[in-house]
Amino acid sequence: MPPLFAYRDNSCDPKKCTAAKLARYGLVTIFPRLAQVHRSTLLLDPTAEYALSPADLPVRSITAMDCSWKVLEAAGKPPVKRRRALPFLLAANPVNFGRPFRLTTVEAFAAALFILGAQDQATEVLRPFSWGIRFFEVNEEPLTRYAAAADSTEIIAIQQDYL
Repeated sequence: MPPLFAYRDNSCDPKKCTAAKLARYGLVTIFPRLAQVHRSTLLLDPTAEYALSPADLPVRSITAMDCSWKVLEAAGKPPVKRRRALPFLLAANPVNFGRPFRLTTVEAFAAALFILGAQDQATEVLRPFSWGIRFFEVNEEPLTRYAAAADSTEIIAIQQDYL
């Protein structure tokens, strides 16, 4: 089970922030500065060149960027070698339910963990959210297919079936 980290800039409402809630449950460690992000982590980055796949194993840790795009563009990105984008998935959170690519931080962690074969840990991170299990219900088929893929190229081919 890889440790989970999140860079969080405190720009969102802490009562609605999924990364902050995960931290309160001891499931994620929050970094308030980009410089604290480990260089060896697997960074979930929607602008990454490659899609996350089981070929990315093993991972030492997974880090999500929990901030607005404006803040991220202004602050820059941490010097991390392994950046991966998540493939097509639908949000199950109450704000963006059913919208593609509009995942919360907890949904991003759950998707990454599921694809990397850590389904128990993926379920664990979703547990604090009343709507959490709905994420797996909405995305069961694509997540299962992504988790069985060989590499990023195969993930992109599978993703095309949903676009």
